[in-house]
Amino acid sequence: MQYPVEIEKRDGRVVPFALERIENAIYKAAVHSGYAHDSSQKIAAFTAERAIATVVANTRPTVEHIQDIVEATLMSTGQPDIAKAYILYRHQRTEARERKTHIMQAMFDLTFKDAQESDNQRENANVDADTSMGTMLKYGSEVAKQFYLSSLIRKEHADAHKKGLIHIHDMDFYALTTTCTQINLDKLFSGGFFTGHGFIREPNSINAYASLACIAIQANQNDQHGGQSIPMFEYNLAPGVAKTFRNEFIKYGEFAEIVTEANRDTIKDCFTQRITKRLSVLTPECKQLVRQLVPQASDAAFEKVYASALKGTENATYQAMEAFMHNLNTMSSRAGAQVPFSSINYGTGVSPEQRMVIYYCLKSLDAGLGNGETSIFPIHVFKTKDGVNFKAGDPNYDLFQMACRVSAKRLFPNFTFLDAPFNAHFYKEGDPDTEVATMGCRTRVMANVHGAETTSGRGNLSFTTINLPRLALLAKQDKEAFMRSLDETITLVFEQLLARFELQAERHVYNYPFLMGQGVWMDSEKLAPTDTVREVLKHGTLTIGFIGLAEALKALMGKHHGESPEAQAFGLEIIKRFRERADAETQRRQMNFSVIATPAEGLSGRFVKIDRKRFGSIAGVTDRDYYTNSFHIPVYFPIGLFDKIHLEAPYHAFCNGGHITYVELDGDITRNPEAFEQIVHYMQAEGIGYGSINHAVDYDPVCGYTGIINDICPRCGRHENEAISAEKLDAIRKKFNKR
Repeated sequence: MQYPVEIEKRDGRVVPFALERIENAIYKAAVHSGYAHDSSQKIAAFTAERAIATVVANTRPTVEHIQDIVEATLMSTGQPDIAKAYILYRHQRTEARERKTHIMQAMFDLTFKDAQESDNQRENANVDADTSMGTMLKYGSEVAKQFYLSSLIRKEHADAHKKGLIHIHDMDFYALTTTCTQINLDKLFSGGFFTGHGFIREPNSINAYASLACIAIQANQNDQHGGQSIPMFEYNLAPGVAKTFRNEFIKYGEFAEIVTEANRDTIKDCFTQRITKRLSVLTPECKQLVRQLVPQASDAAFEKVYASALKGTENATYQAMEAFMHNLNTMSSRAGAQVPFSSINYGTGVSPEQRMVIYYCLKSLDAGLGNGETSIFPIHVFKTKDGVNFKAGDPNYDLFQMACRVSAKRLFPNFTFLDAPFNAHFYKEGDPDTEVATMGCRTRVMANVHGAETTSGRGNLSFTTINLPRLALLAKQDKEAFMRSLDETITLVFEQLLARFELQAERHVYNYPFLMGQGVWMDSEKLAPTDTVREVLKHGTLTIGFIGLAEALKALMGKHHGESPEAQAFGLEIIKRFRERADAETQRRQMNFSVIATPAEGLSGRFVKIDRKRFGSIAGVTDRDYYTNSFHIPVYFPIGLFDKIHLEAPYHAFCNGGHITYVELDGDITRNPEAFEQIVHYMQAEGIGYGSINHAVDYDPVCGYTGIINDICPRCGRHENEAISAEKLDAIRKKFNKR
């Protein structure tokens, strides 16, 4: 018999024909079907010969053609069981090849493409995938994603992700951990904590409090893939200020000889008792108590010691906040590949110590990093509350005004509005743990069907996003068909989130040595190291997101919600459906389901590439490189900032898992702080839950200053567009260590 001389493989390569490879595949299928060794060999030889006999000699068949013939031959010779096993074997081999192809393509992208061009490198914004450690992390990430898609995630969920109907976020951690946590430092610092490498004693100064806050964020980041937030920043760090004042008073008092061996312990106990009771040590009342403990001192001597201690405390607090910012922008987690994705929330603490933390935190943010750069982390969130800080006469109004001035220069802080109805619902005066806080760029966790509705010790478990433009394009301008498919897809996502939860719930406390082992997560201190975390994970949220509302409305109605009141009304109907379904699922499953206005990151580009390939380039829908973030009005659409706020505000009430409205300003807003404050007030009046005001930030290429430059750089004094000599350029760079 004449056999083909060559065969064409799937990748186009031409290789010599080998009959034994066909026989080997049939033999394995026969053995798998229960046939003995000898019988399997005979069946394999007979079937291979008969199959090849149908191939025209001197042709170059493809691998797929040969395999089709083998399947047909097995069926025609009365071996359907072997044919089934052969088909299964063939399918498994195909999947293995596809996994390898996807992984190798991802590896190629990571190794040879610019980081800004590769979607693989944009899933986590604070990983530098150009570095060796960052690239190595992404290698593992891509392999993990392919494993989960092919071997662990249910086929219907994996197919929906691969086709671009949904996006399963942070898939590389699918079965390993949860997304994010809001950390209560009071609970963690009380008595000290263990990082896995050593026990950390309870801090006794503001410097130690700030340093350990960084360590807590870093340690927790190694147990989770998402963001770490401190929701009550000034409340948690205020005891550090009080302890520092105690230490400073004793130090200066000993120097002035008004604190002696005879009264030192009594003075220290006076301060310590107030600190333990969470009472301020910087009030006139406390000052009078301490004055009575040093009756031998003159008023002048006491006042000098007190003033020196206060000044020392202020200096220490500023240095602590400065170190806190620098550490979170330089310290690494996850094999040195990234800095922790951190956030801090503050603004409502009114004690002298709390106000001092807020003031110097804002002052440090205003100063910038070493070269004057605007810091990326932590994300600063200022919590506004009428009667506390939002209007003239409020005790912290000066700090709110300062926050506006700093944000006008540094982009941060953003603003959370505690008086928004959906935030005010949880607020209890005197309990900062009931003040809604934000993690990362928008994540919000508050309602809880399993316990206390508070911020700390809780976070998001996972979230998955629905591609709204895809559903709209498939509906072909039929709004009822769109809503039916939306309901079907929401159901699919709920099932996927619950399937992922089942995997997460089987993890043990020892898998999260800091998050669970140190009691950071709510109720985790009640568990033993070998317990599973199912019961305590129920305090977290399972979240469904969406992207491209503007493009979906454009596909369905010809206009997006910035162009048409009718489109706005239908847009609200769409997102309201998300919330109604999430609330119903919460009651049905007794799990905390929520809706998030998805932060886009690399997802907006991934969806549109898939959809453009299928539907072509459609004006206003798939003709750009991205889909519009969540419910936002498209950035390319000309609209006044107050109109944008007005149109986006109603969506915040539906997105209880997180939301944000951005407005963009031209020019230097630092010159008009009243206008900046007016915008923030308008956000609150319209019912915005979380807002941010963006604007241009200048960069001096000579000294490295980042911020607002009005002709003259405030750091090096260089005039904008100034022609300078090589000698002067070198002198400036040497002075500011900029190369």
